Amino acid sequence: MTTVPDARPVDPELVIELLGLGTATVYEAAGLDCVLPGRLRPAWRGAAVAGPAFPVRAAPGDNLALHAALELVDAREVLVVDAGAHEYGYWGEVLTVAAQMRGVAGLIIDGGVRDVDRLEELNFPVFSSCIAIRGTDKRWSGAPGDAITVDAMSISRGDLLIADADGVIVVPRGELDRVVEAARHRARNEGAYLARLRDGELSLDIYGLRALLKSPD
Repeated sequence: MTTVPDARPVDPELVIELLGLGTATVYEAAGLDCVLPGRLRPAWRGAAVAGPAFPVRAAPGDNLALHAALELVDAREVLVVDAGAHEYGYWGEVLTVAAQMRGVAGLIIDGGVRDVDRLEELNFPVFSSCIAIRGTDKRWSGAPGDAITVDAMSISRGDLLIADADGVIVVPRGELDRVVEAARHRARNEGAYLARLRDGELSLDIYGLRALLKSPD
């Protein structure tokens, strides 16, 4: 089995702050092309998760790599799985309980999951590209912890994942400090803009957009 380096720890209070800021604010502040595909949606309403990534690559219709990953993943990491968007039930109640016993923060998988009612009852955040009941083989263990690519987005262990109702983003670990400060600044500005809107100002004036309006021909 592949030995992977330890991830950079992330302060749990920072994780809570990032979830409060939300993916949209962090994305806009980052100035990076860091959005994962829109097909990745919460498996249950209200699911949200943030934390360092633990990447996994799964073979089509085979979830052995996910079982293997649970031996290597650290507490508070988020499993992020490239399963090629294949419609198999790679993950369900059994793996959820196993992951919770390891302290895993959540799962983001470009592939299918099942037992979604139980995932909600267990309060385990899951984002997937589909819900799929079809079962999986267990033949290919892969190399859990090695970098993966979801569409054109490369994800390495320790990159920060944030997922909520708006979507999923990944912040490269080397950019995290800068992005966090930028997101805080943006949130403060947005708070001020909202106060001005509630006082009756127009967004055209607040954002300086009036000059962009064109007169009709």
